[in-house]
Amino acid sequence: MKNVLTIAGSDSSGGAGIQADLKTMSALGVYGMSVITAVTAQNTIGVQDVLDVTPEIVEAQIRSIFDDIRVDAVKIGMVSNSKTIFVIKKLLREYKAQNIVLDPVMISKSGYSLLKPEAESAIKNMVEISDVVTPNIPEAEVLSGLKIENENDMEKAAFKIKELGAGNVLVKGGHRCNDANDILLCRNKILTLKGHRVNTKNTHGTGCTLSSAIASFLAKGYDTEKALNLSKQYITRAIENSFSIGHGVGPVGHFIEVYKKAGIDFQ
Repeated sequence: MKNVLTIAGSDSSGGAGIQADLKTMSALGVYGMSVITAVTAQNTIGVQDVLDVTPEIVEAQIRSIFDDIRVDAVKIGMVSNSKTIFVIKKLLREYKAQNIVLDPVMISKSGYSLLKPEAESAIKNMVEISDVVTPNIPEAEVLSGLKIENENDMEKAAFKIKELGAGNVLVKGGHRCNDANDILLCRNKILTLKGHRVNTKNTHGTGCTLSSAIASFLAKGYDTEKALNLSKQYITRAIENSFSIGHGVGPVGHFIEVYKKAGIDFQ
């Protein structure tokens, strides 16, 4: 079995962050491991509070994993302060980590800022060690310094982010109102990953889920283009089978096949 490490924040409602990452990895047949960078108090309505884990404990968690277990891929999610970002970057280089997928989480769907202002430049520096970077449109605007209003702008932003040192760049189109196409800059070639917009409000954890799927498929030996296409299929199916819990934005269906076998009906 392949082993995939997620370095991210914890979501107390289970729909995003570490919890979504581990669900995705399990669903896709890899062994998931975690380094927790922050504890969040959140639910389907929004993020109420965040407590960062100290850089020292983040370092200890990373060393515990790499000193004992083979790591076939790494997904990096919510990291809110520059000191922790520096530690993660240093250690992944030290351990010669492979298949690094960076999801540059900056703002939650409810509008809560998950990245301290001083950490913005540090996240840009993290890009250079990443094999795949997966910003949504607002995040791509920050990383590239460009305003994105159409697919052509997404392509320009991808090339700008590539200049920061990224191996490959996926600019996610979910924030566009007309379609759900993503732009992939892979081996200096622009590819469009076609998608259709699913009529649902329940999209909590989509970015976490997609980046974890990419890391999982890379760990299993797929090349970048194939891993991205398979991940796009997985997240689309998960959104199509999303469901409501609580009073706000519900989670996607990470384990929909398991739920169906158990006879659970979310409709």
